[in-house]
Amino acid sequence: MERRKFLQTTMIGTAATVVVPTIIPASVMGKNAPSNKINIGQIGCGRIARDHDMPGTMQHDVARMIAVCDLDKNRLADGKKLVEDYYKKKTGQDNYVNAKMYDDYKEMLLNKDIDAVVISTPDHWHAQPAIEAALAGKHVYVQKPTSLTVTEGRIMANIVKEKGIILQVGTQQRSSPQFRVAAELVRNGRIGRLHTVKIGLPGDPAGPEAAEMPVPKGFNYDMWLGETPYVPYTEIGVHPQKGYDRPGWLRREQFGAGMITGWGQHHYDSAAWGMDTELTGPISIQAVAEFPKAGLWDVHGDFMAKAEYANGITMFTSGGYPNGIRYEGTEGWIFVSRGDYVASASDPVSKAKSSKALDASDPKILTSVIGENEIHLYKSDEQHGNWLECIQTKKEPISPAEIGHRACSICLITHIAMKLNRKLRWNPGTERFENDDEANSMLSRQERFPYGISNIRRK
Repeated sequence: MERRKFLQTTMIGTAATVVVPTIIPASVMGKNAPSNKINIGQIGCGRIARDHDMPGTMQHDVARMIAVCDLDKNRLADGKKLVEDYYKKKTGQDNYVNAKMYDDYKEMLLNKDIDAVVISTPDHWHAQPAIEAALAGKHVYVQKPTSLTVTEGRIMANIVKEKGIILQVGTQQRSSPQFRVAAELVRNGRIGRLHTVKIGLPGDPAGPEAAEMPVPKGFNYDMWLGETPYVPYTEIGVHPQKGYDRPGWLRREQFGAGMITGWGQHHYDSAAWGMDTELTGPISIQAVAEFPKAGLWDVHGDFMAKAEYANGITMFTSGGYPNGIRYEGTEGWIFVSRGDYVASASDPVSKAKSSKALDASDPKILTSVIGENEIHLYKSDEQHGNWLECIQTKKEPISPAEIGHRACSICLITHIAMKLNRKLRWNPGTERFENDDEANSMLSRQERFPYGISNIRRK
């Protein structure tokens, strides 16, 4: 408010002396003019932000990252430096941008100069800032999983639709051509009638015991915990204080569900593309899983899950399958994986185990041409670029909120099935389990005040 008053006073006091230059630089009025840029605020400056989201966004000329936010002052400073160094190298200008630093994303959302935000926070801090950004009229790119619970995911998708903002989920496999090609071939019947899908997804190892440690200076640990219960700080349960290796929070159920949500949303999203089930879900789910009996890390290890769909398709998920998606039909099969692509240097699966990006029971399947009148799926060359383009054109992005929520929901109900160790009947229309109060009670979590979606104030 003080800044606004200052600007108003200044403009009133100088209105009579404003001089319009007779020569306006091309950089001010041309295609690269500041007014043509999408001003971006980065929320979370850790591993996936530095390795993937920040360079993935800044590589596009239409984007200009002007602000960074993090709860760790060291990561905040590193984030500012990364942005400014990137633009210095890209433009050759020392002062192309002076990235503003925030230690609270809510303050960032008040900045009227910011058009959109990229959310690269730990999993339990995805839905709330995405919702608040949408309520503030900001476009959103949010890392997967889209939510910690089915309930908050549904609320997020509804608010995004209500506010009409462009939200892109970071399920970037959709922008990798092999996943689109595989889904198109399946949807157009190149392997006959699809009946089975097998998804390879690893678990996580158990971890050591970890003693309580003092909270590092300059780290807002209470806010980092967010809606989840208070637990003592220990470094391997949060993130490294030096460097950007894979953080320990990924292996703690308090902050996520392990690989079933950490990577599962990628594969379930891609599989749904080929299964033509993007806007629905399974009608039953059952799973068995191993969980650590001791140690700080407590997410699932080896597991097997089975989901049945109303269209007759059965989907199996296990670490025993090759990492990727195998579609099986009455006339052959197609397998698709990331190949040698990695989003971060610390991705948990080696390239050697995911080396073949696209394979089939008959090589001729892969060279089959999709005809003009057949199904052609959404094509995107790069996930962040597609988001930016859609902000400009107002068209729907390749990974919108509703589809992201549906894929994440499969992860979350699979995790519930792991815990209950019995077959559950799921209604994808109501997003509730049928005749199972215990399972339905796990569709949401109690939230620690003042954090969580139940504590968001709508204006």
